[in-house]
Amino acid sequence: MAWVAGDMPPTVARPSWRMRLAKLAAKPSFQRWSARFPLTRTHVRKEGEALFDLVQGFVASQVLRALIELRLLHRAMDGPLDPRALSGPLEIRADRLAQLLQAGAALGLLRRNRDRFEITTRGAALLGVPGLEGMIRHHDVLYRDLADPVALLRGQVDTEMVGFWPYVFGGAAGDPDTARLYSGLMSDTQGLVAEDTLDAVSLSDVTHLMDVGGGHGTFAKAVAARYPRLALTVLDLPVVVDGAPDLPGITFRSGSFRDAALPADSGADAISLIRVLYDHDDDTVRDLLRKARAALPAGGRIIISEPMSGGAEPDRACDVYFAFYTMAMRTGTVRSAARISELLDAAGFAATRRHASRRPFVTQLVEARRA
Repeated sequence: MAWVAGDMPPTVARPSWRMRLAKLAAKPSFQRWSARFPLTRTHVRKEGEALFDLVQGFVASQVLRALIELRLLHRAMDGPLDPRALSGPLEIRADRLAQLLQAGAALGLLRRNRDRFEITTRGAALLGVPGLEGMIRHHDVLYRDLADPVALLRGQVDTEMVGFWPYVFGGAAGDPDTARLYSGLMSDTQGLVAEDTLDAVSLSDVTHLMDVGGGHGTFAKAVAARYPRLALTVLDLPVVVDGAPDLPGITFRSGSFRDAALPADSGADAISLIRVLYDHDDDTVRDLLRKARAALPAGGRIIISEPMSGGAEPDRACDVYFAFYTMAMRTGTVRSAARISELLDAAGFAATRRHASRRPFVTQLVEARRA
């Protein structure tokens, strides 16, 4: 915007030393000098490698997808892989298969031993994380939604992710096949979340926990294993509850927090929201938190566990992956622990506190009590 005589000129902040250094680093002449200078060349090399790692990130994710689709990591668990021997069964030229395995080794998932490739601890660990393969397999949907990231940011993409997670709009009410698909993936990926949540938060003073949006009861089952005397209720959409397994000691109730109040007759003195808030916009979250407060007795606890933004200190996992994942869902967003605390305060909760999580890239935790 231009300013005219008589107006106050716009305030221009002086650039920080970090900004001045960044501008200097953008100059090719400085890059050439710093790459040769003994005190800076190691740092320059590391920064260059990190920069190229960002550039080739999409290709790396596709290499990972190919390794999973072809079950090469699974095969490597049984012994070293020979691209020539696998070429025929996989219908891929041996030289191309060797390139894929070489790429897998470069990513640390395999280890090259002459012309064969062995599984590494990282590759084996990938197979051991419940639900991780399912996430990788369904990323084809996310990749298509991100094909034009600027259009996605402008809201010009009719994303496929909406169809994959229809429950966020209250959908799939009459589609049990879709409900089984997303409920299965949620259950598969919920194990680590449940483990880290229960390691961080004690429920020893709780008599009855209601897990809202609890799907097929994966979190509730983990709670029951640690607190066998605790009464447990899982609330989710009717189509989800209809397909839920019979779990001893766990009561399933059908309902939608979008359409009705949370049941206050359950006797719950604690409510858990495990990976729920980041699926929804602020208005829906405000309404849900008010309903949660109304359903709890005085002093009742609410426990929120999900990936959270780093806020003032951006987080690589949550502020990149989960932020754009929820953007593609077109209804949710990652929030910082501070922002969630503000929403809890506004809904009438008090004594809000954040708990340290063992693996912040899996989940982070905020809890509060009904004032």
